[in-house]
Amino acid sequence: MSLIRCAWIFALVSLLTLRSSGQTLTVAAAADLQAVMPELVEQFQKQSGKAVQVVYGSSGNFYQQIQNGAPFDVFFSANLDYAKKLEAARLAEPDSLYEYATGKIVLWVPKDSTVDVKDGLRALESASVRKVSIANPEHSPYGQAAVAAMQKAGVYEQVKAKLVLGENISQAASFAVSGAADAGIIALSLALSQNMKDKGRFAEIPAENYPAIEQGCVIVKASQKKQDARAFLEFVKSAGASELLKRYGFGIAAAKTP
Repeated sequence: MSLIRCAWIFALVSLLTLRSSGQTLTVAAAADLQAVMPELVEQFQKQSGKAVQVVYGSSGNFYQQIQNGAPFDVFFSANLDYAKKLEAARLAEPDSLYEYATGKIVLWVPKDSTVDVKDGLRALESASVRKVSIANPEHSPYGQAAVAAMQKAGVYEQVKAKLVLGENISQAASFAVSGAADAGIIALSLALSQNMKDKGRFAEIPAENYPAIEQGCVIVKASQKKQDARAFLEFVKSAGASELLKRYGFGIAAAKTP
């Protein structure tokens, strides 16, 4: 059994315990939110006095888990389509769907790398780049965006043999930071995080070169804490929460900011 699966099972058991105690709002959050979500939760908890437990992972995996009854109250997906599909399947609370942000991708390399990120994705063709980390495009919108951007730049065929796939965008970023990969195509939000911002260099990949990474959240229909879940979503819609998301590199439509 993989470490990732073991970690999920442990988290699931913990969440079942918390749900049975009725003490904590449980949130499934896309891995690109790992830097900003703790600050959002901290602010919400101070304002409301409500406890929030967050589990991070792949949006596609969370989508499947919720279909199978995973005990989450709120789902933040890096792929808006997963949230819409839950709504269509009546697994999300009616009228709870909210498009909270748009993700962005960057080319990231360690500080000591000789790769010039200003060359864009063409830099990945360099012989000094032996491994390139991206999120698994089978279930990660960031992985799908990375592949699309490489295809647009005309480098995918040359680079695909170098690809190292992370289970989610956070793991892909970890591969780049740890040296398991020489470069990574990762979320801007993670490149700006405390864990990465002083450890490397990055260049944004033009948004027109990949499909928009539209992100949405819903309240899970089976939630037993719908009142708290709605309160948390209302907080996420606030101007303060939107400004925090912007600070971590997310795009926020003007119309989304009350």
